[in-house]
Amino acid sequence: MRVLDLAVMAPSASNKQPWRFVVVRDRGTIDRMTDAVNEARARVVLAVDEASRGAIEAYGAYFTRFSEAPLVIVPIHRSLTILSSLVGERLDADARDAIVRMERESGLIGTSLAMQNLLLAAHAEGLGASGMTGPLIARGRLGEILEVPAGWDIAALVPVGWPAEDPPAPERKAAARVTRWIG
Repeated sequence: MRVLDLAVMAPSASNKQPWRFVVVRDRGTIDRMTDAVNEARARVVLAVDEASRGAIEAYGAYFTRFSEAPLVIVPIHRSLTILSSLVGERLDADARDAIVRMERESGLIGTSLAMQNLLLAAHAEGLGASGMTGPLIARGRLGEILEVPAGWDIAALVPVGWPAEDPPAPERKAAARVTRWIG
């Protein structure tokens, strides 16, 4: 709960806090989630060129690394619908589309900020945790298993537990490489 208490302190657009957290401790549910991801991964592997299948199979193996965690936190989010419900047809289609996109992405961005707080709080508690989006290849089935309410969407899976290893931090791109200055 301490980790979740810190997660919800994240900023969000208009302070709407468009997140909820599904906490999965039930081994049977985690196993069903794993099966769903494995089934989706198998479909994807069969859909790629044969020359790429080995690489995709190896890459996809990471999608189920949550399966051994004692706890999986699933941040879910919903779009903000403030402006889009007020402007109607009075704006041109491009402007309305921009508003709808902004509202849809604001929910995910706010939830991502909460997830970052969650990850930092888990680390501060000595826990291992990781934000995983690969399992979302089975988003629909995961939503069914977790009974995600209509209008809500899964942002990621966050397995949490006591770390079995302490690997070195992966190499990161230098800030200068990913930054463009204007003015």
